Amino acid sequence: MIPLLALPATAGAQTLFGSGSSAEQPIMNVLFKAYNKLHKNIRFNYLPDGGNAGVTDVQAGRRLFSINTRPPLPSDAGTTYFKLWLDGLCIAVNPSNTVSNLTIAQTKNIFTGVATNWGQGFGSNLTTTIDPFGRNSTAGLYTFFQQAVLGGATQSSNVQQEGSDGLVATAVSKDPNGIGYVGIAHAGKGSGVKTVDVNGVPCNQANIKSENYPLFRYAWGVLPTSNPSKAVEKFFDWIRTSKQAGQIINRGGAVAAFNKK
Repeated sequence: MIPLLALPATAGAQTLFGSGSSAEQPIMNVLFKAYNKLHKNIRFNYLPDGGNAGVTDVQAGRRLFSINTRPPLPSDAGTTYFKLWLDGLCIAVNPSNTVSNLTIAQTKNIFTGVATNWGQGFGSNLTTTIDPFGRNSTAGLYTFFQQAVLGGATQSSNVQQEGSDGLVATAVSKDPNGIGYVGIAHAGKGSGVKTVDVNGVPCNQANIKSENYPLFRYAWGVLPTSNPSKAVEKFFDWIRTSKQAGQIINRGGAVAAFNKK
């Protein structure tokens, strides 16, 4: 069972039920707590079941909002997307691996099973079988990776699919031969993984802010187009505009794109 984030109940409180991205969950958790301190009557219940799954939840009326890490698709009918902040998809390896840079083409070859050994010209100190870790189709992160890296192809059957970015990072941190893709919030200090440059550009806040990093993207808030929650709209507006929210986003490793300085 995936754990829910639920803040303590307050008399007369309104609970805003959301779901979606696990990649953005670390940042969302802090935003939920900060907003609750400002608005004692608002609390949150968030299910990190994946960005694509979250959109389906909104479409079915099971959740008031979702957080996704890919742009809207035709299959998202009945929903409206709002850009919340800038983020990046990082390619992560075990720290013992000396590989420092991968091209998009090399990354595609690894995750489509064309390249299966670290000795195949990646600049690694290893000559062992590559162990790739990724996400499944419930994750918006997977859809973004499929579009931006795989060119629409499906990842190979040798990719171990994990249920969250945190689990991908943990798997890579424990496997010297591992490689995975995670949101930047799961690739920083304490993650146990090392990010590699993509096309010669590091996955960091500066390059995401300038949009020079090839795998930059937005985190999106998703609402039903018909009868969206006014309380959630206010929350999204606070995320996008407040100085406090911007500081939380930046401390979380992402980039506040719209907030007051």
